[in-house]
Amino acid sequence: MQKTMERQSACEVSPAMKVLMNHIYEYKKGVRRMVLFTCNRRFEQQACHRLCRQSIDYLVQSAGKENVNVYFGRRECLEAIRLIVNRPLNELSPEEDFILGAMLGYDICAQCERYCERKAACKRKACKLA
Repeated sequence: MQKTMERQSACEVSPAMKVLMNHIYEYKKGVRRMVLFTCNRRFEQQACHRLCRQSIDYLVQSAGKENVNVYFGRRECLEAIRLIVNRPLNELSPEEDFILGAMLGYDICAQCERYCERKAACKRKACKLA
């Protein structure tokens, strides 16, 4: 009985890996050209191994103490990410944030609203500093 339980737990897939597998499926089907998968550091090696087995290019960046951002997809997209995302995501300029969202395939109207809100917040902050 215990061996059966051990085999079941060894075969169970974490919710994080289920999300990754769904992202990979969408990427392979052409729904997305690039994906951002954020997970706990303990899943980083497993995620990278799965992407390597699928021959998918990827880039890993720190996302705080416990998490990592795993970008994967087309090589040209990842090259742009290396140039644009060189600091924590919350420190990106409104323009960089907009480009990243567009590259990830987020709703363009929602990205426009987000850009305008972030730009207005930057102007308010600049006025307070002046």
